[in-house]
Amino acid sequence: MNPAERKRIYLDHASAMPVDPRVAEFAGWFLTKDFGNPSSLHSVGNAAKKALEDARRKVAELIHAESPECIIFTSGATEANNLAIKGCALRNQSKGKKIICSAIEHMSVINPMKELQKGGFEFSTIPVDSTGLVRLNALEQMIAKDTVLTSVMYANNEIGTVQPIMAVADAVHEKGGILHVDAIAAEGRLPIDVQKEGIDLFALSSNDIYGPPGAGALYVKPGVKIQGIMPGGGQEKGLRSGTENLFAIAGMGEAARIAKLEMEKESARLQRIRDSTISKILKIDGSRLTGHYKRRLPHHASFVFSGIEGESILLNMDMFYNVQISTGSACSSKTLEPSHVLLAIGLRHEEAHGSMVMTLGESSNEDDVPEIVLAVEETVARLRKMSPVR
Repeated sequence: MNPAERKRIYLDHASAMPVDPRVAEFAGWFLTKDFGNPSSLHSVGNAAKKALEDARRKVAELIHAESPECIIFTSGATEANNLAIKGCALRNQSKGKKIICSAIEHMSVINPMKELQKGGFEFSTIPVDSTGLVRLNALEQMIAKDTVLTSVMYANNEIGTVQPIMAVADAVHEKGGILHVDAIAAEGRLPIDVQKEGIDLFALSSNDIYGPPGAGALYVKPGVKIQGIMPGGGQEKGLRSGTENLFAIAGMGEAARIAKLEMEKESARLQRIRDSTISKILKIDGSRLTGHYKRRLPHHASFVFSGIEGESILLNMDMFYNVQISTGSACSSKTLEPSHVLLAIGLRHEEAHGSMVMTLGESSNEDDVPEIVLAVEETVARLRKMSPVR
């Protein structure tokens, strides 16, 4: 069959999601009707301010924050992570200059910490086991009284492993530290309660819950002190200056509202498709699931295949079968280096190069599974015939 005639099967929702039509309809109002600047004092500005605060409330309710005042809007997840890490470390450096994160964090966490290291902070990473779970005994040994910030992601975007955040929080708080959590891979997929789970700083993204790109949010627990890293007009409590992107933020709020209502049913649906896909793909010789079998995101399936390159898998699946997948993180797969996540869980360089990541979403259905599996089987067989590695 001509690839152009095949149904598109999009399995890369971790890198980009479509905007929910309900969200687009809701947010579109703020492009042409209530388009005002929330800082303006006239009626148009007041309408924009109300929309901003409504979105803040909806995001707070999604994660069970203490109040909407805990939510600071940003331009996206990367800025939210930077604000949390740099803002917390710089604001609290009188308490200590040690910062740590797990070895499998997103680069929007690792790179800000490396940047702080240039300014005199001591940066180190927490090892993980072969499934990607943080080694809690190592974490407990690493945290000291002068460890000002620890960052452990809620779930990993490359291997799907969900971390024991409550246990991590206990270890961090026992030494008086602050815990930052990157929740981008898990938001809208798993029920999250920042209060019960002991989270101090929590980064979210709009597009990862079917909201518009260009918006994110940072939850700041009451009493936790951070400083702004982008001076300007003092918006968002002075922590994030710049006129708010009302369209994207209003859309993020509506997406959060919908996610809260539909998450349980949708995640259960996606998990059934995920489990069926995993069981069939693992029948392929030389295939291996990466990440934890049980503590796993409901929409996530990731594998490595011996003897072939992940980039070749991606291109072949797209070109011949109209199936879009990922290989490693979408933010780091442009390099030729193997994924730091796969190396951290103990894969050799040649194994780490053969990764494939599938993240399901609203367009996924069980009828697609046979087509997905056939595409993987034929792609792997084709590439192995061409590969010099045996």
